[in-house]
Amino acid sequence: MIGNHKNPVLLIHGIYNTSAKFNIMANYLTNLGWSVHRLSLKPNNGDGHLEHLAQQVHDYINDNFENNQPIDLIGFSMGGLVTRYYLQRLEGIKRVQRYINISTPNYGTITAYVLPNPGIKQMRPNSQFLQDLNKDIETTLNKIDVTVIWTPFDVMIFPASSSKIAIGEEIKLSILTHEQMVSHQKLLKTISDSLSKPLNINKISVKL
Repeated sequence: MIGNHKNPVLLIHGIYNTSAKFNIMANYLTNLGWSVHRLSLKPNNGDGHLEHLAQQVHDYINDNFENNQPIDLIGFSMGGLVTRYYLQRLEGIKRVQRYINISTPNYGTITAYVLPNPGIKQMRPNSQFLQDLNKDIETTLNKIDVTVIWTPFDVMIFPASSSKIAIGEEIKLSILTHEQMVSHQKLLKTISDSLSKPLNINKISVKL
């Protein structure tokens, strides 16, 4: 193990949100000494494919951090899939050390059948997008420290257990709504604890 070190943290929001979704979390982490970054994905309404949103994450990281700067990455809801694509398909695991996946439809959500937008269709259970991401989840994401946070009361992600993935540390919180999964005090404390975990030296892709 190596000592604790506060990497810059990048926050990626969910559908219909902007970077303002993370105002409370950003202030919380900033007050604890983290350098917090965030961006607003466009379009944010499902009209764009998730791969294209992941490219925005890729470009933001390349434009705002030095090549040898390790970062920590947090994805909420749709942003969890966007960040997973960045990590698994755009070589993000070479830049990221800690990854936190919050209330994400990792195995799809029935609610994605409500609208036909391209990005929303990609969040349906067994979509081609999800099949591709999940086929090699262990061999890709296992290279970094992963924390998956979900609530069994989530009705936006249905079934709520779809947020679970069989890798990393799984944390189940008794938080009543999907929206509170970026601002509830239980969630914020869990985030700071996860970001403070010493890294496993065997899972570091970026040189310190």
